[in-house]
This record gives sequence, structure tokens and C-alpha cells, in this order.
Amino acid sequence: MGTDFLLVLPVLLFSVVLHEYAHGWVAHREGDNTALMLGRLTLNPIPHIDPFGSIILPLFLALSGSSFFFAWAKPVPTVPRNYRNFRRGTFLVAIAGVTVNLILAVLLTFVTIGMIHLSRMLPSLSAPLDLLTKMFHLGVVLNLVLAFFNLIPVPPLDGSHVLRHFLSDSTRRVYDTVGWFALLALVYLGGGLLGRLIYPVIGFFNSLLMR
Repeated sequence: MGTDFLLVLPVLLFSVVLHEYAHGWVAHREGDNTALMLGRLTLNPIPHIDPFGSIILPLFLALSGSSFFFAWAKPVPTVPRNYRNFRRGTFLVAIAGVTVNLILAVLLTFVTIGMIHLSRMLPSLSAPLDLLTKMFHLGVVLNLVLAFFNLIPVPPLDGSHVLRHFLSDSTRRVYDTVGWFALLALVYLGGGLLGRLIYPVIGFFNSLLMR
């Protein structure tokens, strides 16, 4: 897991930063300049890095040999009341990060396929090319996990930002309060269920790489 962690770290940082950037960029397009004013509308990873979610937790999971691997960046602050169309803006901003992760998964799949063919054409460079191939393949898996995990409608994940606006005020307060506890329970008690939902999709992308 240590070697895999070093390989996936650059893709991990890029993926979570681009995920958050997408939220801020779409919010800006919808009329909210909060991310821009706070310096978060940038691809520079430093303003986005969360010390715990971007560094400590991934490192702990890697060193402990955990089968579960996850990370996040600092959420980009948005003010939904600034959106020109509240419902449309809320929906588009919520799915922006997930959309970017799915696009990255597709792009990295093609890059991985290209690296596999290049390694076969240049056997003298097979060792470094195989290392890059593994890094990009891990990037595919990582972005699929990020995308599907964030779609779960449990606060504070992206999927919850759409659902919560259809709830009454009293229900929304309870929903937001218990969100973190539900998320922890889902991760630690429902990991097998998450795997059954995500692994078929990962298997599909892997089948493309084996052709």
C-alpha cells in the first residue's frame, strides 16, 4: 500500500482540488462570487488542502494497510442565495465535483490504455511506463470512488445538497445534524455495500483496459 500511496498521491491531490474548483467555478457562473473573493477559484492546491482530510487521513490509511482509502479537500464556500436561479444553481453546483471526477475517470482510462500500448511498443522503457500506467489506473479507481461516494445523499456529501432543499426546515435541521454520524456509520459499517455498488463500475473500466 505504501508504493501505491506514493503513486496515487499526485492524482489524488489533483482530483480533489479539481473537484472543489469545479464547485467554485460553477457557483461563480451561477452568480455567487464567494469562492473567487476568498481566493479559492484557483488550481493551486495550497488553498484547497485540508490538513486532516488531504494529508493526515490518507497517510494514516496508507500506513495502516487499510482496504478503505479516501480523502477530501477543504469545501469551497458558496452562498446559494446569490445564485440567479436558486434551485438550478444548487443542483449544478452540487453535481459539479462529481461530474469532474467522472470525466477524469474517463480521461485517465484512455491515458492508461495509451500507456499500455506505448509500453508494448517501447519495451526498453517498459519499467517506467508500467509505473505510470499503474499510477493512472489507480487514478481511474480513485475518481470513480470519489464520484460515487459523493453522490450519496448524506450530509455533508454533494448528494445531500440537492435533497436537503426539498425538506422542511425542521427535518433539514435534523438531517444536517445527524449527517456526520450517518456518514461515519456508512463508511465503517456499510463499506461492503459501497463496494458492491462501486466495484461493478470499476470492473467496466478495467474491462476497457484489458482489451
